[in-house]
Amino acid sequence: MELIILTGMSGAGKSQAEAFFEDNGFFCIDNLPPQFLPELVSMFSKGEGELAGIDKLAFVVDIRSRDLLRGLGQALKKIDEEISIPYRIVFLEASDEVLVSRYRQTRRKHPLTDEMSLTDAIAAERKMLQNVRGRATNVIDTTLMPISSLKKALKQLLEDDGKMSGMSIFVESFGFMYGIPIDCDNVLDVRFLPNPYWVEELKMLSGKDEKIAEYLEQFQETKDCEQMLADMFKFAIPYYTREGKSRLHIGIGCTGGRHRSVYIAERLGEKLDEFGYRVVVHHRDIFRDPRYVKEG
Repeated sequence: MELIILTGMSGAGKSQAEAFFEDNGFFCIDNLPPQFLPELVSMFSKGEGELAGIDKLAFVVDIRSRDLLRGLGQALKKIDEEISIPYRIVFLEASDEVLVSRYRQTRRKHPLTDEMSLTDAIAAERKMLQNVRGRATNVIDTTLMPISSLKKALKQLLEDDGKMSGMSIFVESFGFMYGIPIDCDNVLDVRFLPNPYWVEELKMLSGKDEKIAEYLEQFQETKDCEQMLADMFKFAIPYYTREGKSRLHIGIGCTGGRHRSVYIAERLGEKLDEFGYRVVVHHRDIFRDPRYVKEG
């Protein structure tokens, strides 16, 4: 049985993610009070009567359950000890600025705004979800992610069932000029590599374009960087796993997050995939390129 617990910040894209899971054959239950989770999982796992044949489940759990959310830890413990069905906790988040903008655009109401302002509600929600986020097997930041990219990340998540258990890896490129991602476990600076931005015909391309790859690969330092990063994480990841870490967020930054960091993130993601790990590669700032904004 495939079991996904979908959670995260209000306005971060849980509705779109739930729709994606439904389109991919999951039976979804929205706004589930956590204390009912073990009982429902047990019922579906037995597959009796009308529940027969349902082997893909996705439960949406978030702060709409308010005080009941505190029971999630105990519910997960019960699933681990009494039902022994593996599951993934997928946590969606976005920056405060983007969440405020989305609420203003949609004119929807945040679950906590009866008690406080929108900005205070978002801050309070982050605090309430802090422990849940810490247990997540997959964290997806939708700050600058169009729906198409969110679907791609979720699709890759579902396709990674054959990969090594115990560790999921999120490789994210970014531009230092827009700030460092707040939750990186490792931040790598590749601004020492030659910058394609200063080559006129390459300026509006991205690190996913072949011409950028050809430009960067002519330099020995690029090849050395790729190999050293692959060797470092091949060495380190088993020890992260030994220490109980289930998710690793690697941030790779250059100046604008369009060329060098994107290229290196793609290459590192390919290497980690070859090593057998579950890998999602996301380019946070590539969409700041007007061309990609239009296409996205």
